[in-house]
Amino acid sequence: MTRATLYERLGGSDAIEAVVDEFYDRVLADAQLAPYFEDVDMARQRAHQTAFIAAVTGGPAEYDGDDMREAHAHLDLSESDFAAVAGHLDDALAECGVDDGDRETVVAEVASLEPAILGR
Repeated sequence: MTRATLYERLGGSDAIEAVVDEFYDRVLADAQLAPYFEDVDMARQRAHQTAFIAAVTGGPAEYDGDDMREAHAHLDLSESDFAAVAGHLDDALAECGVDDGDRETVVAEVASLEPAILGR
């Protein structure tokens, strides 16, 4: 018996899209984070984030975005900004019914990118 991938346990593409939508709804409602997205094509950003989460959870999507350090270099993000984003991701996963263990795995995967995203 083959154990399901995290991507499959999350519910596949449609479920990840729902998480990403919930995530960005939360991020854009956050006064600390919303200014970072003022000039961003959010449809493109949501599709990009969906592909990223699918890729890091073992799904079929390939992430072809910029290097994390390069993609975020111009933003001057703080540890507080990163923590807020991670918190919104965890909350979005919970809202979409993802169990605690799988939420922790996704958030840990994103947390491993903190040094690059913060330019360290």
